Amino acid sequence: MNLMQIMKQAQNVQAKLKASQEELAKMEITGESAGGAVKIVCDGQGKFKSIKLDAQSLSIDADTAETLEDVIAVAIKQANDKASKEMEAKMKQATGGLNIPGLNF
Repeated sequence: MNLMQIMKQAQNVQAKLKASQEELAKMEITGESAGGAVKIVCDGQGKFKSIKLDAQSLSIDADTAETLEDVIAVAIKQANDKASKEMEAKMKQATGGLNIPGLNF
């Protein structure tokens, strides 16, 4: 295999990785508990998107449910951001700062 074929294969892999990441980012995956009273939506990359609490099932008023949704969402997003920064730092350390296509860090 010559160098041009290797480069072309690498470009194809990079394009497929990018397309897969874009597809995963557009997905909405829902997890629920308490018989559906608590629903969490993440994208295909595991990033938090939203939370929905069923006030009646949880025996709370609608305002309390909305407040809880907001404060829980902020905490989850903050944890996701911190985890992403840690992952980025570890990956940069592992690769010596090299930018490897498809790893997105």
